Amino acid sequence: MPEGQVQKAARIQDVAKAAGVSTATVSRALSKPDLLSEATREAVFTAIRETGYRVNQSARNLRRQRAGAVLVLVPNLGNPFFSQILSGLSEVFADSEYSVLIQDTNHLPSDHRGLVDYFLDSRIDGMISLDGSLSHEALNLMAQSGVADRILCACEWVAGVSLPSVRSDNYKGAQLAIRHLHDLGHRRIAHVTGPAENVLTNVRRDAVLAARAELGLPSRPEWIMRGDFSLEAGRAAAANIIGMAMEDRPSAVFCASDEMAFGLISGLHGAGLSVPGDISVVGFDDIDLAEYYIPGLTTIRQDRLAIGRRAAERLLNRLDGGPLRGSDGIDLIDVALVVRGSTRAV
Repeated sequence: MPEGQVQKAARIQDVAKAAGVSTATVSRALSKPDLLSEATREAVFTAIRETGYRVNQSARNLRRQRAGAVLVLVPNLGNPFFSQILSGLSEVFADSEYSVLIQDTNHLPSDHRGLVDYFLDSRIDGMISLDGSLSHEALNLMAQSGVADRILCACEWVAGVSLPSVRSDNYKGAQLAIRHLHDLGHRRIAHVTGPAENVLTNVRRDAVLAARAELGLPSRPEWIMRGDFSLEAGRAAAANIIGMAMEDRPSAVFCASDEMAFGLISGLHGAGLSVPGDISVVGFDDIDLAEYYIPGLTTIRQDRLAIGRRAAERLLNRLDGGPLRGSDGIDLIDVALVVRGSTRAV
């Protein structure tokens, strides 16, 4: 080709000519390759590579009445917890025909009504929500618009709304934490909860209360401390514990998130208390920093990659015409106790 001359983009007709087939056969090879013989498929794909043909995805999506994108709602993109879930989602969608759009729900109006417009304006084909605080009003609008069957919850879910979800076994995780501390000889065990409006908070707190009752552990109202999953909430809990009389202090604390556990440990150390020398601490999540924190944090590991992958697989199956729901609409991903240096026997 002469210097400076721009090569023309290959057309589907060029592929058909190179493969010795019709343009309809090329289209079929791209959309439904299983309908063609192996020899024909190989001829078409060889011709695609040789001609450098690129599929016009926008035109293709228009013909198939697809947007070619899914929306993922994240309650706080700055929270490192969500990174592996997003990685799992992206890994699955990378091998599909769908792009992934990410929206931080902190930047949306509180009623979330505008979310239905993503569907109605043909900007997305499906939605995965990691935010359990989606408004019922917005979800009702989506149901009325006929798009609710393309919405799936991951990690968190919306209480009182029948949407399929992929989530960790939060109840089992909280019970594992309390039983671990009990096995180490701790009897005065406190709990720092998540925010009151979060669906995870009630499940983990109920599991703590049930485990304490089953094990015959003492219970005091001041040993259930309100948090919000943040470092600051952990520091506030540390201040509460420091303000208690020595005989009233818990010997161990289970925090409903790793970040609160980090804040708690920092606050206790700042007051001259040792972890785990004076107080043992357990977190929940097993984010990357947990292994490298000093002391290493004993915590409940959520398989966040598995949550992301499974959520993406279920939504892809639905968008390809399959069912979105399992037998009960819920996929529970198992959790595990990871023991590190922040806990020890009394």
